[in-house]
Amino acid sequence: MRRCDRTLPKGDDGSTVNAPEPFSAPDDVAGALSRLGRALVHVDTHQTLAQCLLDHLAPDMDAESVMIYVRRSGGGLELAGHAGIDDGLAARWRHVPPFSGMAVMEALRSGEPCWLEDFSRDSTRYLLIGEPPERWQSRVWLPLRGGDGSDVCIGVLRGRGGVFTPRERAHLRGVVRLCAGRLRSFTSVAVPVREAEADAVQSLFAALPVPAMLLTPVVSSSGDVEDFRVDAATAQAAELLGGSSGNPTGRRLREVRADLTDLPVWQGCLDALTGGGPYESEPFAHQETVDGVLELATYSVRVTRLEDALVVAWLRHASSDRQEQRLAELQRLGNIGWANWNLPRDEASWSAQVFATLDRDPADGPVRLDGLPGLALPEDRAALRAAVEALLHEGLPVDAPFRIRGGRGVRHLRLVAEVVTDSHGTPFEVHGVVQDLTARRRAELALVESERAILTQHDVLQSERVLVARLQHALLPLPDKVIGLSGLRVEVAYLPAQAGIHVGGDWFSAVELPDGDSLFVIGDVAGHGVDAVATMAQLRFTAKGMVSTGSSLTGALSRLNSLLLHTRDAHGTATMVLARYHAADRRLVWAQAGHPPPLLLRDGEATYLPRPPGMLLGATSAPYFEETEHHLEPGDRILLYTDGLVERAPENIDVGLARLADAAMAHPEDAPGSLGTLLDVMLEDERRDDVCVLDIRVPREP
Repeated sequence: MRRCDRTLPKGDDGSTVNAPEPFSAPDDVAGALSRLGRALVHVDTHQTLAQCLLDHLAPDMDAESVMIYVRRSGGGLELAGHAGIDDGLAARWRHVPPFSGMAVMEALRSGEPCWLEDFSRDSTRYLLIGEPPERWQSRVWLPLRGGDGSDVCIGVLRGRGGVFTPRERAHLRGVVRLCAGRLRSFTSVAVPVREAEADAVQSLFAALPVPAMLLTPVVSSSGDVEDFRVDAATAQAAELLGGSSGNPTGRRLREVRADLTDLPVWQGCLDALTGGGPYESEPFAHQETVDGVLELATYSVRVTRLEDALVVAWLRHASSDRQEQRLAELQRLGNIGWANWNLPRDEASWSAQVFATLDRDPADGPVRLDGLPGLALPEDRAALRAAVEALLHEGLPVDAPFRIRGGRGVRHLRLVAEVVTDSHGTPFEVHGVVQDLTARRRAELALVESERAILTQHDVLQSERVLVARLQHALLPLPDKVIGLSGLRVEVAYLPAQAGIHVGGDWFSAVELPDGDSLFVIGDVAGHGVDAVATMAQLRFTAKGMVSTGSSLTGALSRLNSLLLHTRDAHGTATMVLARYHAADRRLVWAQAGHPPPLLLRDGEATYLPRPPGMLLGATSAPYFEETEHHLEPGDRILLYTDGLVERAPENIDVGLARLADAAMAHPEDAPGSLGTLLDVMLEDERRDDVCVLDIRVPREP
């Protein structure tokens, strides 16, 4: 329920008097008030008062927040102090307009405390403070008179609901009595500029023709400056702060510009307030409307301390100032500066950039034109001196490179100058520029070195390619026609990669063994170049030798694996298929080491032979291999190939295997040279890897 009890009596003029009527309090309440009285001795602002009250009331009656409002001219209220609420909520409830429907306004109007103890009922009668309002289920607003003559209202807000007990009410009446006494000593710290003074200051600022504002610091309970209050501001300042936020007077600065603390001007204000001297910001661009036209203007901010306040003014730079600044920026960004020499008066003037370019202290002044060659390296002085003399005596323009040695090492510079003559043709002034070309010159030298290195590397790689190609051709001769082995017809194709300049390690072997059988081998060594070709030669000749001398296919693969592990490239790997054709019963016995399976074409159908277990050569010191066999029939066609035939990045290899099967069925030609047709279909794009193919056919019986 809601009750408004008379706590403070009225004076003759109807206003609330400073001291409440005497009251009796329980002993424990009297003790608590005694402790509060001792704590209030150190309180001198509304903000510190709010924090002190919250510290006192929180343990005794579960108070969660305390808010202190002060009535200002016009009847509105301003939040002068708070504790237990965040700055965002405080900013939104900073000002309370003078209209009914607010419990704090009713308490000040009646001079009696307003007890809000039934949230559901109170929320229908009043606009309750809080986001959400149900955060505080019960609250009380206690009016009293401040030390500066202003009306003050203290709000105590609790999270729990329920009525305030008689003991709690007696406690709060004692709190009001103590606060009324303490407020007599206040000097309005929360708003240092009194109302009459504020009106005068605002009138003064309204007459100023420049953007300016007066700021007073807002100090937190810990003594730190947490914000600034805008006590006066010109209309131009409101526009620069952000015209959409309205008149900033009477508001906190961070309420007007929330991002202000991220800008250098915020620290400048803090430094100026603590005696660091006036602060002036770097120039910045601001877009404004002049006579209905958007215009880009340049401003800088100047902050000056005025007793305990700050005066902030915006300085608009004239177009000549902006042009001077832009010229300086242009010289700095372009590493170029201007220089003038007046010959009759023997005077010289340089821009700041020329002093920086020549590593010369501006205090030493510019040098004469004929003294400029003395700054160059000894080997460049003669050419620069000749160019300057030709300029002075013959009027010839100068465009001369030269070098100097400074604190940053040797730098490459350029002097461009021309002479100006009088009406009689006598030179009287020289205009010139000095440009720093060090970065460009270094880039040119680096580019030349890079091109030279590329050409050298290209020659080396081309020589290596020729050598490897010749070596590969010597080690892997290709037959120029179809060959017959053990009654089979065999066609071979080897196509090197088109991308890159290295030759790979793809290889094959097709030989007839002494017992009339045939050995077919196809493999692929990882890598390219001389090492890959050398490894290929070792595997090719060793495999053929071991099988020819009676070794089994799996035994040969195991020994080849050991050979690969003990080569100079211990990390080299290879894939391989070993196949032995028994002519007597047309059996094909084969084993593989991580290689794609052979493709069998029979009666218009294409199938891949099931792969027996087999590991990549060079992958482990304990590999496992198995053999399998397949009976061939007249008319069968077997394709052994390397992965360059079926792999295309980034697709899966299964896609390439399906493509090969489809192409082989679509081109079943049996005539010699038909392998070339199949390769043309499979290799339409640029080859990025070597391709090696063994096309084995079982002739049809007559």
